[in-house]
Amino acid sequence: MGTFLAGRELRTRLTLFGMVSRQLLQIAPILWVRAFELSGLHPMAPLILVTGPARSGKSLWAETLAQQSSQVTYIATARVDVSDPDWRDRITAHIDRRPCHWQTQEVPLDLPGAIANTPGERCLLVDSLGTWLANCLEDSEEDWQERCCVLVQALRKTTARVVLVAEETGWGVVPAYPLGRQFRDRLGRLIQDVAAIAQETYLVAGGHALPLHRLAIPLSSGQWSLEES
Repeated sequence: MGTFLAGRELRTRLTLFGMVSRQLLQIAPILWVRAFELSGLHPMAPLILVTGPARSGKSLWAETLAQQSSQVTYIATARVDVSDPDWRDRITAHIDRRPCHWQTQEVPLDLPGAIANTPGERCLLVDSLGTWLANCLEDSEEDWQERCCVLVQALRKTTARVVLVAEETGWGVVPAYPLGRQFRDRLGRLIQDVAAIAQETYLVAGGHALPLHRLAIPLSSGQWSLEES
């Protein structure tokens, strides 16, 4: 009987321990961010890349990281299409989720200029590289590569903290139309180039963020990586 009670008590304690552990894991990111807010310290890396597929939670994770800074500028690269109610609703949902004290800039094209002009004490949240690319899709290959060179240079030289959101689009079949293949290929190469200079890179899928900079083996830097001038 004593052994039975001891076993049942052990199972009960293990169950309670598991429940508490799960609750702590759920609130740990919030407590971590709040602790740094109260301390005034901001341990964010200078450049963070957050990638993931649609509806994965990548924007929410990027916003959580940006909240470690007290001064945040949100760079919205998307153009508002008043004739597309679904697109307008998506943009509105992002706006409603942001803290009211964040500054917002709409930058559909000159992303490198916006990064270069951001003061060092601010955190810059860029959402997203995919919509910025879509706005520049008519660039020739030469012009696009030059545009990416300028972006990488701006990211290397800025003293501000930057959180970049990017879409993962190349996990399915090869698009049947040329413009789709061009978008996918350009975005994939750009993500690799930014990841090559980022201090932290996260892949978000199914509402979970994976720290690739800790778990993965980095490949060689991309074709637009330049030496410091």
